[in-house]
Amino acid sequence: MRALRVLLIVVVILGVLFVVVDRVAVHFAEGQAADKLRTTENLAGTPDVSIKGFPFLTQVASGELDDVEVGIKDYEASTGKGAQRIRIDDLKADMKGVAFSGDYSSATASDATGTATIAYDELLKAVKDDPVDLPLGVTGKVTGLAYGGNGKIRATVEVAGIRLPVLGTATVQGDTVKVHADGIPKFANRALDVSEVKIGELPGGIRLDTVRAAQDGVEIGVKGSHVRLAG
Repeated sequence: MRALRVLLIVVVILGVLFVVVDRVAVHFAEGQAADKLRTTENLAGTPDVSIKGFPFLTQVASGELDDVEVGIKDYEASTGKGAQRIRIDDLKADMKGVAFSGDYSSATASDATGTATIAYDELLKAVKDDPVDLPLGVTGKVTGLAYGGNGKIRATVEVAGIRLPVLGTATVQGDTVKVHADGIPKFANRALDVSEVKIGELPGGIRLDTVRAAQDGVEIGVKGSHVRLAG
């Protein structure tokens, strides 16, 4: 009985030590991954990286991590207009099946999904100089974007010094977010695109998937396959 008791104590101690070593190792790996992602994507700040699953060390031995969550507070995406950039807030991505090289210099996820928000003032900065072509050869410009309620965007279109409110629906076409007018002034006898913004160079090659108007901005969904985390 005494020998069995000693054996049980040893097993418990070894188990505790394994958990401690495993958690120290995952914390170190998260820091390394965050630094590499910051360098790869040329980020202004260090992203949050959380490696899920237990034990971590057995995942390392297999050469693939089951689930890695990445969070980037502020990301500057291209708009396709020279040096103009657009800020994307709180980009969060869930990476599945992350395979990494032996020296940890590169890591690629088999699949990724995520969400982010683009504030209305950021959208407005990207489209404020773009003309809005109206019927009868009339041209306007967007001077305001805000939440219109019920999943709609309220745009203010200025024509000849007159500001007209327009409700619109946001959609995704390829790498572009478009706002289509739902209700337009009576003088216009056809629907129109109030604005469109290209969102390019997203981290790791993820791409736009969905968009929805919300209180603080448009909420975008992203997805991708063979997404590069580092290297």
